[in-house]
Amino acid sequence: MKRVKWIICALCILFPVFLLFICGVMLIGVSDESEDGDPVHASGLGLSDKVREYAAFVGDTAAEYNIHEYEKYLLAIMMVETGGEGNDPMQSLGNSGLTEEEKTPSESIKAAVAYFAMLLQKADTLGCDLDAVIQAYNYGAGYIDYISVRGKAHTFQLSCDFASSKCGGRKVKYDNPVAIAQNGGWRYEYGNMFYVYLVKQYLESEPLPADTANAVLAEAYKYQGWKYVWGGSSPQTSFDCSGLTQWCFGQAGISLPRTAQEQYEAVQHLELEEAQPGDLVFFTKTYKTDNYITHVGIYAGNGRMFHAGNPIGFADLNTSFWKEHFVCIGRVSAPSQ
Repeated sequence: MKRVKWIICALCILFPVFLLFICGVMLIGVSDESEDGDPVHASGLGLSDKVREYAAFVGDTAAEYNIHEYEKYLLAIMMVETGGEGNDPMQSLGNSGLTEEEKTPSESIKAAVAYFAMLLQKADTLGCDLDAVIQAYNYGAGYIDYISVRGKAHTFQLSCDFASSKCGGRKVKYDNPVAIAQNGGWRYEYGNMFYVYLVKQYLESEPLPADTANAVLAEAYKYQGWKYVWGGSSPQTSFDCSGLTQWCFGQAGISLPRTAQEQYEAVQHLELEEAQPGDLVFFTKTYKTDNYITHVGIYAGNGRMFHAGNPIGFADLNTSFWKEHFVCIGRVSAPSQ
């Protein structure tokens, strides 16, 4: 009987120790896998109205430093930093010596553009890539030096290594969706190792190259007059609206999701005034469904779209029906070369 009691007591002592050991192994496993691969991030999220208010001034200031082509990166950085709010929307005046009352958006933008231009020059001299410049806006110019002797191209692993080296590996909770998807929701205490990927979410896409847009539209025009077929997605079946867009873009080397709602979620959203041939056009409540987006067409220029109506063909976007149900233009990214 004493032996049984001794065994029970031993188990009571050893079992919690065993559990702690297992939990420790699990935690080590989580931290080890956290830096594998580039983080998955959204794209085409769009800029806030506050950021767009500064677009002209950012562009003019960038032109003064001969970096006008980087305007969209500066605006995306502003979106990540503050969303355009406050007297220091670029968060560039922290070491300026100015009081909060003395800081102004114009001074913030000027300082940020000057700093970004300096980073570009440094990266060019050392042969480093643009992602290194973007990350250095957050980390400091020393990151470009760090990258320059480690392959000259930014990677997420290098970003993590740099941050870890600056803070002794200390981690803090970080509930940004990009971080949660990558490692469960943490970052190193120094800077933000996800910065490049946060900025890329807000980069405005360029219109499709003319030859690509023409190829998409030329494929679509082959089916003018064909009947609308619910669920149709190829010339063998004819098409519904999203089936037509998916097929035509696919023939030009661009992969789109299958449904109109999914296509809406995969592209950048713009106003009608910004539409270019080859953009998508989205509508809501054209029929009863739980989905927000119910119809999609391809912008053909001059206020018209080509779409799978019944029959398939052109439609004038200025008519009352389409104006009533219009949601936005969708900018599709060109395929990588």
